[in-house]
Amino acid sequence: MNKYRILVVDDEEDICEILQFNLESEGYTVDTAHSAEEALGKPISSYDLLLLDVMMGEISGFKLARMLKKEKKSADIPIIFLTAKDTENDVLTGFSLGADDYVSKPFSLREVIARVRAVLGRVAPKRQETPVSKCIRYRAMNIDLQQKKVTIDNRPLGLTRKETEILLLLIQHQSRVFTREELLESVWPDDVYVLGRTVDVNITRLRKKLGEYGKCIVTRLGYGYAFEAGDSDEVSVV
Repeated sequence: MNKYRILVVDDEEDICEILQFNLESEGYTVDTAHSAEEALGKPISSYDLLLLDVMMGEISGFKLARMLKKEKKSADIPIIFLTAKDTENDVLTGFSLGADDYVSKPFSLREVIARVRAVLGRVAPKRQETPVSKCIRYRAMNIDLQQKKVTIDNRPLGLTRKETEILLLLIQHQSRVFTREELLESVWPDDVYVLGRTVDVNITRLRKKLGEYGKCIVTRLGYGYAFEAGDSDEVSVV
């Protein structure tokens, strides 16, 4: 059984399902996301390999890769691009962003599996020498990533699942502003009846439960929300 975790990001659900089925048949643990926005709502640093489609909605695979390479916790995750864009310039763009391989659509599943095996064999063992992060700490606040439990001074806050997901998304990408639409896409991906007002209500409740830490969740009028640590403090992942 393989110990590696893979995230497949493609806006074509059929492709996600086919890749997930075949890679899981090889023993990998595979998650899927149908947009870059949905992918950003997942614990990216826990994956050993990303398979990214290039042609997606507002955030393309190239843009997503560029964003992830700027984040310390995800900068060294290997990436394989899966795309119909196969001109020389597109391939060079992919590799310039730090891609480890590039497979053109339509592709052979045997080829994809072979390339996945090769990339993981070359890159992933070095990453797995570093223990997988288990919690996020900011001052006296601790977020257990396995139990999805948030405490302050060892006191459980009793956050709902949605409140926890919002907090995780914001704190894992601190200082990045998320629009209401991005938060809806990440936290409520399957609920078409949820409105932007729902985000505001959950943010208000989350701030109240966080107490003094609630002020770290800032509002950028006309844009959205972000988590900003104090000048002398920093978020640590352990």
